[in-house]
Amino acid sequence: MSEEAAPQREEPADQGRVARTRQWFRRARGGAGGHERDALITIVKSALAATLSWYLANDVMHAQSPAFAPFSAVLIMQVTVYQSLLHSLRYVGAVALGVLLQGAFGLLGGPDMLTFVLMALAALAIGRWRPLGSQGSNVATAAFFSFSTYISATSTGQGFMQLGQIVLLVLIGCGVGVLVNVLLLPPMRYRSAESGIQTLGKTLSDLFGDIHPALREGDLDEERTKHWRHRATNLGPLTEQAQSSVRTAWESTYYNPRRRLQRHHGRASFTGYQALVDALERVTYQVASMTRSFDQWHDGEDSSEHREFLTRYGDFIASLARITELFSQLHEEELPQQSEELCNFAEEARESHDKLADFASESSLPLADPSEPYGILIGEATRLMDEIQHTCDVLRQAVEGAPACRT
Repeated sequence: MSEEAAPQREEPADQGRVARTRQWFRRARGGAGGHERDALITIVKSALAATLSWYLANDVMHAQSPAFAPFSAVLIMQVTVYQSLLHSLRYVGAVALGVLLQGAFGLLGGPDMLTFVLMALAALAIGRWRPLGSQGSNVATAAFFSFSTYISATSTGQGFMQLGQIVLLVLIGCGVGVLVNVLLLPPMRYRSAESGIQTLGKTLSDLFGDIHPALREGDLDEERTKHWRHRATNLGPLTEQAQSSVRTAWESTYYNPRRRLQRHHGRASFTGYQALVDALERVTYQVASMTRSFDQWHDGEDSSEHREFLTRYGDFIASLARITELFSQLHEEELPQQSEELCNFAEEARESHDKLADFASESSLPLADPSEPYGILIGEATRLMDEIQHTCDVLRQAVEGAPACRT
């Protein structure tokens, strides 16, 4: 069975920079994943890799430019161990090419302006070499830093020693970065295809969990709705990460010492994951549209029908929070049970949506007035319900070809 869902918030979240900062760290400390938790893990790992690299470069080697080591360690901290290794090789290659260029041009032309111009042209051209990928720009970067180091040396021999030291520092930084990435919470643990969906589901659930109590209380102050809109905008990069995690989930099994643990025996994903992420991506579009409508609406009437509309809308959003919370607990071995739970939650959400729509149609609220968002919000709720229903259907159909949930 899936994990027990966290209790839903009943009171609107506190506002203000300090309160939102506390809420961010509270979500980051949560054990169910989410964007904030992943960001915190990456920050901690990067800081540790940078600190170790600086210690080795500055305190052990007494290098003249120790910053190259921590810079390299942070730069290659990627979402999978495979990508860390790939980016490390490309980055070291780019730096080595930049340093070699400077060494060659410095030896032939000396430290003058013409040498720099020729070196810059060569480095920028080589940086476009396809095998270097996104690290191609570092050929020129390394060449420029090497030129600065070379001309500050007191002799040609010292200059070449310092150039060699740059390459060594980069190797140390990349080595430390990869080791930290492999040994400390390897990315396979939270960047598999499954966990990409979990992170997106958790972030959606957290956002819905903040919206529905405020709607039930009728609390739509500008600061609150602007914060909702900002968080909904951040769903775009998360969706891209989830898409990437599905496409490259197999990378996490390469060179990862945890790949033989029991949890990761067998398949790394199931064939419905891509369709599921595609469906969740469309959900994020509707969420962004809904929060934009709330953010543009701060002068609603204070009638009983207005308050009832917001309350029913809050009930609908609360039902979506339960669905997305279950997506945040997605586990392949529990898919049959979880798909049944999702079908039940989807039916409850459909009932909440129908109650909202029936109330709006029977009320005297100006649904057709383009200056009031009631009609727009109803339309967005309908589209959001359809996308959520389709998302649940995708998961249901992925479980041994079972029929879709009843609509």
